[in-house]
Amino acid sequence: MDSALVVGGTRFIGRHLVEELLANDYSVTTFNRGKHDDPFSDDDRVHHVQGDRTDRKALLTAKREVEPDAVFDCVAYKPREVEAATDVFGGVDAYVYVSSGAAYAAEDVPKREGETDLESCTAEEATDDTMETYGARKAAGDRIVFQAADRGVNAMSVRPPVVYGPHDYTERLAYWVDRVAEYDEVVVPGDGTNLWQRVYVEDVAQGMRLVAEEGTPGEAYNVGDRNAVTLDRMLDLVADALDTSVDRAYTSPRELSIADLEPADFPLYRDYPHLLDTAKIAALGYESTPVDEAMRRTAVAHREHGRTGEDEGPSREAEQKLLDVLGTV
Repeated sequence: MDSALVVGGTRFIGRHLVEELLANDYSVTTFNRGKHDDPFSDDDRVHHVQGDRTDRKALLTAKREVEPDAVFDCVAYKPREVEAATDVFGGVDAYVYVSSGAAYAAEDVPKREGETDLESCTAEEATDDTMETYGARKAAGDRIVFQAADRGVNAMSVRPPVVYGPHDYTERLAYWVDRVAEYDEVVVPGDGTNLWQRVYVEDVAQGMRLVAEEGTPGEAYNVGDRNAVTLDRMLDLVADALDTSVDRAYTSPRELSIADLEPADFPLYRDYPHLLDTAKIAALGYESTPVDEAMRRTAVAHREHGRTGEDEGPSREAEQKLLDVLGTV
């Protein structure tokens, strides 16, 4: 494969995917509405087609202008969008849909492709825009990919858990980076051992390329850090990256309630372990970045770009209120 169309391509996963494809000698075109700053606007190696991916005519225009070998769909959030894309790009060598680890319904540890049940999706959920239906909509997109493959479309999907890295506009990890950088003590929900697997964004990009090149149509591939870390270990890695240290106040739900907080208010906290089996994509040649290096790059980038995640978790005032109370007990 020589040419690629990236649906998205300017903000986070798509941005890193473009860089991955360029590094592997692809001719790259991005397709998006042009509503965000384009980091490749001055790069003559990257072409751009402007259009709304929810507009079928715009997709057809992009297909005719680019005639891509591979299509990478980074911003399909509703089943109908996947359905339109697998139809329009039905003749390409590879169509890769970005699904999510949230598509899994069963709390298996680890979650395995083809074994762990997926979320169901009602007609009402399929057109919803809230996070409550995100996993259901991604699972519905997966099923459309499988159906397209049954019709002869070279369609595949990748399922990442929480993605982190430079340019992460969600700022979930940035919340913890800022806490470690700015304060001597932070509040940690629970005992710090909760496990929510993550994946470094450059590795997602690598996985998408490998799936396009080596994957099997009709298959889904989990892509994640090969070494999952607890919240506590993540704080250690962030502190090491920033050459500092941080004390932790481990808190129970009852203690958190003192400040009108609960564990779920903290980003990257999950009651039950979320771990994806990545053996399937490893068989394609996937290797994840060592987590200490991935965290170092991420923490440094978040500090350089002033990302604080202040809207992603409890305020420092609420934290301090709790710390003050706990310190008197």
